[in-house]
Amino acid sequence: MVIGPSTILLLVAIVVGVIVLAVLFTFVPVMLWISAIAAGVRISIFTLVGMRLRRVIPSRVINPLIKAHKAGITVTINQLESHYLAGGNVDRVVNALIAAHRANIELTFERCAAIDLAGRDVLEAVQMSVNPKVIETPFIAGVAMDGIEVKAKARITVRANIDRLVGGAGEETIVARVGEGIVSTIGSSSNHKKVLENPDLISQTVLSKGLDAGTAFEILSIDIADVDIGKNIGAELQTEQAEADKNIAQAKAEERRAMAVANEQEMKARVEEMRAKVVEAEAEVPLAMAEALRSGNIGVMDYMNLKNIDADTEMRDSIGKLTGDKNDPKNSKDK
Repeated sequence: MVIGPSTILLLVAIVVGVIVLAVLFTFVPVMLWISAIAAGVRISIFTLVGMRLRRVIPSRVINPLIKAHKAGITVTINQLESHYLAGGNVDRVVNALIAAHRANIELTFERCAAIDLAGRDVLEAVQMSVNPKVIETPFIAGVAMDGIEVKAKARITVRANIDRLVGGAGEETIVARVGEGIVSTIGSSSNHKKVLENPDLISQTVLSKGLDAGTAFEILSIDIADVDIGKNIGAELQTEQAEADKNIAQAKAEERRAMAVANEQEMKARVEEMRAKVVEAEAEVPLAMAEALRSGNIGVMDYMNLKNIDADTEMRDSIGKLTGDKNDPKNSKDK
């Protein structure tokens, strides 16, 4: 069978047509355009091509637009595309708008987009506005005036405040402020029994302080879930203080003893020094005496009289010692 030129041209035309259609359906989301038209959303095919050129995934914008149109919410394709280009989550924003519309909560697209771009989950915020959230704190310890530690756990019921979501503090701030209020209330109680008898005093005090100011939430109620007794902090502090005082007293006593020993050693050294000087002086007496005899300053009779005086002095000392020993009660035989 011989294939003519006309047949070859026809086959080439078919292949080219298939390639063109494949490229067209790949670059131009025709099926998405048809789905939008079927849902009642009027959009030009060239708008979808422009999204491709702007590196915007058309389905990320068109599908939320269809969803919003079906829910009766008026948003434009430019608003959704600009939010997508800003790095926001278009689908989550539209879902939040739908949830707010169903719950009769006034929420504009601009505020919803700002909340989403701020990094908060706007859909969760809308759901929390309808269904309040319960935040449970860990055990927070405080010490009453009588020194007894009291531990309390609170459950905080909060509702999202959409107007303060942008720039408002989060859950951590709420928990920290409530913890501060619990510690302050326990610390101002005269004794721990009052806290155990009336735990609602804590919630009343905390609520009266307006701890939700500047936060993204509105505190509806604070309930004390559990109250427990901890350690006797006052007794422990007194014990530690007494131990510290004892250690200080011991250190001062040791310092005084060391100073006394040093003084005693110093006195002994001085006595020994004085004794050495006396011995040295006594050793010079015979030399001086001999020098006096040689020089004629004293005579032999003077020297003998001096020796007699020394002997008489020694004898008197011996008699005095004997008399003293007899008069000593320790040496008496009669008891």
